[in-house]
Amino acid sequence: MSDESTPDDMTRPPPDTEPDRRRRSPARWAMWAVIGVVAVMALGFGAILIYANFINDPADELTTDDLTERLADPTTTAPEVTVADTAAPTDDDDGTGSADEAPDPSGPEVAPPPTLPDNGDATTDTDIDAVSGIWLATEASELGYRVEEILFGVNTAGVGRTNQVTGSLTIDGTAVTDANFEVDMASVESDDSRRDGQFRGRIMTVSEFPTADFVLTEPIELGTIPEPGEQISTTATGDLTLRGVTNTVTFEVTAQLQNDRIGVLGNIPVVFADYDIVNPSIAGITTEDNGLLEFVLVFER
Repeated sequence: MSDESTPDDMTRPPPDTEPDRRRRSPARWAMWAVIGVVAVMALGFGAILIYANFINDPADELTTDDLTERLADPTTTAPEVTVADTAAPTDDDDGTGSADEAPDPSGPEVAPPPTLPDNGDATTDTDIDAVSGIWLATEASELGYRVEEILFGVNTAGVGRTNQVTGSLTIDGTAVTDANFEVDMASVESDDSRRDGQFRGRIMTVSEFPTADFVLTEPIELGTIPEPGEQISTTATGDLTLRGVTNTVTFEVTAQLQNDRIGVLGNIPVVFADYDIVNPSIAGITTEDNGLLEFVLVFER
């Protein structure tokens, strides 16, 4: 028999030496599929962590530091103190007059030192008559909501704010006899336009209920008028209206008088069901059944 290969032998494919590899292919594909799913989930969770901790940027809670900051007047400078309306001495003047000018036998006129108020701010008066009257809310005011959220298992917060607040504060002696504010709900904005769409739509239905309102129902007796810069805490009671539903609320407030402005800081706990507000939760994002209405209001006359 000849050892030479025939043409058919040369074109015939080599024998399959790895039959087990093909038999294991379905298992390998399943393994790689699982690895792929895990990788996608890891990437997705990582993206959620990045969004929740770095991209999502809810505003900090309002504090007494915010109250003081809103009352500051950036245009105010230290007042100039003029001791006397006399000319300054020249190089050859020792304070007794020049050689060409006869000295005044009665001596130079000395102006009395200026008298400044104890607080160093000539525009601030803490007399009762000075604070009594009606004070109006300004654009330095800010009001909004804070709701704790869980975004695909990651804790974060949803915060919306607006400065579109109108209202007034009436003081008679040492008592706050009237107070009210109204908020344009359509102007409330957060750091996420999708959240804002949900807020203005199914949650607060601003097309039907465009404002939120608060009216003080019990006078607040302060007992005294605080010094400028001094912060005092008290309790306020009134009617809060959200989404057309009114409830009586009682909450703590901090007040401060400074630079001819009155600031009021506080927050009001809100249970959504009490105001017929649907729970804001959606797929992948869950919230508590309550939130905070937080505010810092600045009033001027």
